[in-house]
Order: sequence, then structure tokens, then C-alpha cells
Amino acid sequence: MKKPFRLITIVFFLFILWILFSADTGKKNIFFDFVNMLPNGDKLGHFFLFGTLTLLLNFALRFKSILLWQKLPLGTILVSVFVLLEELSQAFFPNRTLDIADLIADGLGILIFTLVGYLIFENKNFRMEKIK
Repeated sequence: MKKPFRLITIVFFLFILWILFSADTGKKNIFFDFVNMLPNGDKLGHFFLFGTLTLLLNFALRFKSILLWQKLPLGTILVSVFVLLEELSQAFFPNRTLDIADLIADGLGILIFTLVGYLIFENKNFRMEKIK
């Protein structure tokens, strides 16, 4: 995809990095306060942050796929690897806890947003050429 999706994806990724840095260093911000007010807010945050990143990256890459055991979107693979490394890195930060429920929420967000994105991308009424 052309510049708008690439730029949005980069900005959103930088936003996620800022959130992760804040969490790793124990700093509070308005987003943490908001998430803490919601029931299961932390899990919803994981679901939507990494799901949205997956959707944006897949569109930015025009759903380019690579063959592993089956054909998978490159954006989905890249976000999955990033999430796995990020979650495992929490073991090294005193302010963080490695939580399997977070990883499950991440995975569900990645999976569902990949499927939704694929349906949108493949829809005959939605042409990526219109968004240049």
C-alpha cells in the first residue's frame, strides 16, 4: 500500500513502543488509567493494540504472504514474533510480569484482525488501488 497506510502503521507502532517503554519503566500514563477502569481492560488493550497493528501492517504490505507450513501474511508473522519477544522480555523487567493470558489476548487480536483484514482486502467492492 502507499504512503497513508505506511505512515499510519509507523505512527501506531511508535505509539505501542511508547506504551511498552512506559510499562517497562514503571511510568504511568493516561492510557493505563483508562485501561484500568475497564473490566479486563488490560486484556482488551492487548487484543486491540496488537490486532490493530496487525491489520495496519498487513494493509501496508498489501497482504504479502510467505509460505511456512501454509501461506501466511507477512505482517501477521512479524507482529506475532514481535509480541512473543516482547512478552518474554517482561521476565527481565521488575515492573512487568510475564502473563500467559496477555499472550493469549495478543494472539486472539492478531488472529481476528488478520481474518477481518483478509476479508476486507479480498472483498471485490474494496479496491486497494483507490487508496493511494
